[in-house]
Amino acid sequence: MSSIRSRVTGAYALALFGTMLAFAVALWSARRTAVLNDLQARVAMLADLGHLVLTQAGTQNNPVVVDTTGSQREPELQPRLRARLDLMPDYLVVADSARALYLSVAARALPPDDLDALLRAVMLLSEDRRVARVSLSVDKLLLVARFEHGEAGPVRRVVAASSVAAADFIGSEQFGVFVLIAPLIVLLSVIVAFLITGRALRPVDEIISDVSAITDGRSLHRRLPQGEGDDELARLSATLNAMIARLEQSFAALRRFTADASHELKTPLTVLRADLERAMAAGPRSTEGLVALEEALQETTRMADLVESLLTLARADEGRFDLHREPVPLGPLVIDVTETAQILGEEAGLKVSVEALEDATVMGDALRLRQLFLNLVTNAVKYTSRGGHVDLSLLRRGDVVEFAVRDTGQGIAGADLPYVFDRFWRADRARSRSSERSGVGLGLAISQYIAHAHGGSITVASRLGRGSTFTVSLPLRIDEAATAPVPDEGSPPESKP
Repeated sequence: MSSIRSRVTGAYALALFGTMLAFAVALWSARRTAVLNDLQARVAMLADLGHLVLTQAGTQNNPVVVDTTGSQREPELQPRLRARLDLMPDYLVVADSARALYLSVAARALPPDDLDALLRAVMLLSEDRRVARVSLSVDKLLLVARFEHGEAGPVRRVVAASSVAAADFIGSEQFGVFVLIAPLIVLLSVIVAFLITGRALRPVDEIISDVSAITDGRSLHRRLPQGEGDDELARLSATLNAMIARLEQSFAALRRFTADASHELKTPLTVLRADLERAMAAGPRSTEGLVALEEALQETTRMADLVESLLTLARADEGRFDLHREPVPLGPLVIDVTETAQILGEEAGLKVSVEALEDATVMGDALRLRQLFLNLVTNAVKYTSRGGHVDLSLLRRGDVVEFAVRDTGQGIAGADLPYVFDRFWRADRARSRSSERSGVGLGLAISQYIAHAHGGSITVASRLGRGSTFTVSLPLRIDEAATAPVPDEGSPPESKP
């Protein structure tokens, strides 16, 4: 396949040749028309001059036509007028209404066939058709007639003619010049265009080389040189740099995700293997064996939860996060989640309560929404110390409904807030994975996907040592959003710990 450089050069050469051809045709047509107009004016002037000679002779009472009555000759101009008219150049014919009275020297020199053709053309001219062309065997003539008005004897028309070879010569001359010069101009232009195009596309070659060096996956930290200005190449470099930056982040996230997933899977597998080996060594009916099998069951459950979470995120990344949308009343759903949270809170020595609960219905998947709310509540219970409390609320805000989970736990440092919804991220990094608050670090990431899949959002507000507040905003069902009261802008916003 030809390169852009050769295609641009070929297109430029073709456009240049077409432009030159069109210009040559237009120039030839304009010059030929101008020459023909000048020729017609000169021939008309010759006809007027011949007519003037005859008119002056008539006004001086000199006979214009020799009387040939009684002789066998046809009427003709008197010799003195013939002598004066013979001095005029080109072709001149003086005729009455039926025959020619005078032929110039050039006309008398024509072959008989050409002379007959000329005379026929002369006699066909009229007041309405004063200009004509006639083709002879040796030449092409342009004829212009001057007619006599009033009583002026037998003279009715004076016709002058001249060759149009000059106009034809202009066309052949210009065509020859075009054939001679056009290839040289096109060749020189092609060379210049090839060099200019190569210079213009040189940055593209550099971009191709740099991108080829970056695509190995280990050099994503490199960036393309970006020139000054706002031309196409600068915007291309900026776009590619932005794409490479996103790829670098994606590769880093993929490597981090792979390492974290491998580590998360390695730990329960190691514990599971050790428990099974201990159970086999202790015997199936011993107490130690039963304890080992119970621990193995717990690790198996934890690993199954991890695999299920990874599968959910993988489907979300592929755009296959299927939702079975239906009207879902959130009030009963929040009550159900609260009852589950209270059971968890009793075991952890916490108080779980509902601050506010308003009726609201959304279009969504009830199971996924329950998973979203339960993830947030479980997370709040997990990171709240004994004696603390977790408060839930469901409030309508215009055309959205907000579900908030507020706890009095350890909180999240400001530097960690941007990473709260990253996969395998934990706020309590100092604690061991085997502690009572251990987790795989995927709950908040899944919660964010569920909220986005429902057209909503999830935010977090937290201060270290003061607790955290997670808020989920979901769009109300259309009929409820249309009748929802407008929130009072003058009321102070709800305080957060």
